[in-house]
Amino acid sequence: MHNADPSIQRFVPNRLPIAILGVPFDNVTAAEAVTTIGQMVASRRPHYLVTANVDFLVQAQGDAELRRILAEAHLVLCDGTPLLWASRLLGNRLPERVAGSDLVPELLKVAAQKKYRVFLLGATPDSVEQAVSRLNCQYPSLVIAGHYSPPFRSLLKMDHHEIKRRVCEAQPDLLFVAFGCPKAEKWISMHYRDLGVPVVVGVGATIDFLAGRVKRAPHWMQRNGLEWLFRMACEPRRLFRRYMKDLWVFGWRIAAQWLMLQFLPRLCGRNAKHLARRWWDATKCVGRNCIVDLSGLPFFDSTDVGLLLQLQKKFRAAGRHFVLASASPGVQRALALMGLKDHFAMAPDLAAAERIIEMRTAEEFAMVTRGTAENTPELEWHGEVTAANAGEFWRHTQELLVGATEPSPVAIDLSGARFIDSSGLTIMLRLQQWAWGRGTKVIFTGARPAVREVLRKANLDQLLLGKPELTGVMAHSFSTS
Repeated sequence: MHNADPSIQRFVPNRLPIAILGVPFDNVTAAEAVTTIGQMVASRRPHYLVTANVDFLVQAQGDAELRRILAEAHLVLCDGTPLLWASRLLGNRLPERVAGSDLVPELLKVAAQKKYRVFLLGATPDSVEQAVSRLNCQYPSLVIAGHYSPPFRSLLKMDHHEIKRRVCEAQPDLLFVAFGCPKAEKWISMHYRDLGVPVVVGVGATIDFLAGRVKRAPHWMQRNGLEWLFRMACEPRRLFRRYMKDLWVFGWRIAAQWLMLQFLPRLCGRNAKHLARRWWDATKCVGRNCIVDLSGLPFFDSTDVGLLLQLQKKFRAAGRHFVLASASPGVQRALALMGLKDHFAMAPDLAAAERIIEMRTAEEFAMVTRGTAENTPELEWHGEVTAANAGEFWRHTQELLVGATEPSPVAIDLSGARFIDSSGLTIMLRLQQWAWGRGTKVIFTGARPAVREVLRKANLDQLLLGKPELTGVMAHSFSTS
């Protein structure tokens, strides 16, 4: 597995991150973001960044996989004036809006100067062709290494092999993905490690902007946070309901976050930033596992949560474990409010935290094991099934299933699986198809609520957790549709 370059993480300025609805925003200006991206390219290691707007955050409230992708991005930028307003209310002001539609042109200028190779992925064929033509005229020295508009399909039905082949052959430094949220972010999370592209980013409608097919709002509307109103006026049938829902959900959830994470801590006289800086120093032990003792801490504020998310990100990137110990009821309520209670490993005390680390270390060496069921051949999955290890789950499970030639179904117990992402879902589908071709069946049982949520979001709960006599036929139908 490729890890992000540690020097990139050290570049982030002294301004502390802030969590808004569970998403940790990097406290950077547009110029600092461009500099950081340049360092990412120079590192030659794979990274992905997110330009998150209000709609991203609202979608993430009901999508555990998207929530995790946003939390673990190597750089999270504020693409929305309402997010700037929210950061002021929450006590840790972000310096400015860094919109993807502004960032991409700046990156293209830098790419033309430094001869970065650029790949445009997504949008319609006409739109991407027009964008390439206009870019060639505007930046004659820009190296467009390739572009591709794959047929429109749902995430798991896409021809991932063909898309990856085209990108890998082009060897870009910057990959702009225009599949829309959350499809682009989930596709990027599935593949950015294998692609090896230094910087991958979902760009929404930016390719259409570059092509001149969609107009941006006047500058005065952009400056005053009214670009959403301009876009809604241009496409009322498509955007009116979405924007109204986003404003409603975002508004009342921000109010709840302010009340619980800002107003109550201030009443108690908490010095959040002093505590946050002490936690930031803990990154010096990134080469080891980390337990954060929260005993005696009655409340969190938004900066505390943002910093904890960044700390966890650092330890995950280093292949280490990160556990919170002795969290008070107030802290647990704050994490639950932001949809993060299951995002962290939490223990009632330090001894229990050490046991969690021991258990999770053991999972890495026994991610797939044989079960103890007497009547049904059974396997057990343990830990997290993600893009980082889905290939290992596939190989280990396939090896154990080779001897299962009986017509009776083989059950894979998911009760030990804490989380499964879209790459994990792909492995589950492949296993069903592979077993069906060998004359046997695979059924998945015991899925935890967090796993069921991911399956429901992908509309695969009935397919993967359905009756054994139906799953093989349904899986075959899914693979050929």
